[in-house]
Amino acid sequence: MSAAAKSLELQTDIRSEDDRWQAAFGNVEALCARALEAAAAETGGGGEVSVLLTNDAEMRELNARWRNIDKATDVLSFPADGPEIPNAPKLLGDIAIGYETALHDSETMKRPFESHVSHLLIHGFLHLLGYDHINPEDAVVMEPLEAKILAGLGWPDPYATG
Repeated sequence: MSAAAKSLELQTDIRSEDDRWQAAFGNVEALCARALEAAAAETGGGGEVSVLLTNDAEMRELNARWRNIDKATDVLSFPADGPEIPNAPKLLGDIAIGYETALHDSETMKRPFESHVSHLLIHGFLHLLGYDHINPEDAVVMEPLEAKILAGLGWPDPYATG
C-alpha cells in the first residue's frame, strides 16, 4: 500500500453505551462509518478514530471533567496529542455523542435524526483534524465543508436558512 493510500485509510472503533442508539438506527455502526468515511475522503484525514455513543449523564461528566462545563452537550471531540507511531495509523482522537441532547436537537431543528447524527460525527471529525468555528473566519471554512460532506451523503445543509 502506498503512503498516500495509507494516509487516507480510516479505522474506527465505535462503542455504543446506550441501547437507544441501536434501537434508533439498527446498525448504528454503519451510520457512523458512512459519515466518518465521507469526512475522511473529503479532507484526506485518515487515521484512527474512536466514537462513543452514550447518554446525557455521561456527556455531562465528560463535559465537566474536560471543559469545566457542568451540563450535557450533543458532541465532544478529543483530538489526540501523542506522538505518531511509525508504521501505525495516525491516532486522530475520540468523538462522544449524547443520545438525549442529539435527539432533542434534531427534533427542535426538524431534522431527521440520522442526518443530525451524521452532522455531529462530521463536525466532531473536523475538530479532530484541527478545524474550528469559534471565530467567524474559521466558521466560514468549517461550516461549508460540513455542508459539502453532508450533501455527498444526501443530507441538506444544516446551516441553510429558510
